[in-house]
Amino acid sequence: MKSIEIVGFQRANLGRTESQGIRAEGNVPCVLYGGESQVHFYAPAILFRDLVYTPNVYEVSLNIEGTVYRAVLQETQFHPVSDTLLHADFLQVQDGKDVKVAVPVRLVGSAPGVQKGGKLVTRVRKLRVKGAIENIPEYIDVDVSALDLGKSVRVGQIPVENIKMLEDASNPVASIEIPRALRGTVSAK
Repeated sequence: MKSIEIVGFQRANLGRTESQGIRAEGNVPCVLYGGESQVHFYAPAILFRDLVYTPNVYEVSLNIEGTVYRAVLQETQFHPVSDTLLHADFLQVQDGKDVKVAVPVRLVGSAPGVQKGGKLVTRVRKLRVKGAIENIPEYIDVDVSALDLGKSVRVGQIPVENIKMLEDASNPVASIEIPRALRGTVSAK
């Protein structure tokens, strides 16, 4: 799993007015959960660009006024109109304790259905998994080399080690759609 560092500062006051002032200065109010106590802090919004606007999953090293915490980004809130980051929640990572994260899917292989004129469609971009932070992969590779026209790969068919899938095993991850021009010829065979 990739790692990124965010430097933050303790929040003296909590509340709506204080949060709006923090945002006006170009910072993002944040909360760190999962430790002995909640830590309220803020960090410059520019530091979140590589963390939020990417499909990758990162282990975050939070440096809050000299105290370093290991965490993962749990939830974000965006402004409904301007789409700016309003708030971020982090979950503190502890050794031996499982975390739940959404890991991006990477399709590998060449599907025979595409060579026959079908269209490869990604149904799910991320899969939710649970496991120790050391066992969480950067990507979950999904092999599509056996997909023919009209076939799909489901969550239950993806081999994973040392982590547990939190998605329903029957959910499709990727499939080959049959184009309209081929529909009559494929069903006739």
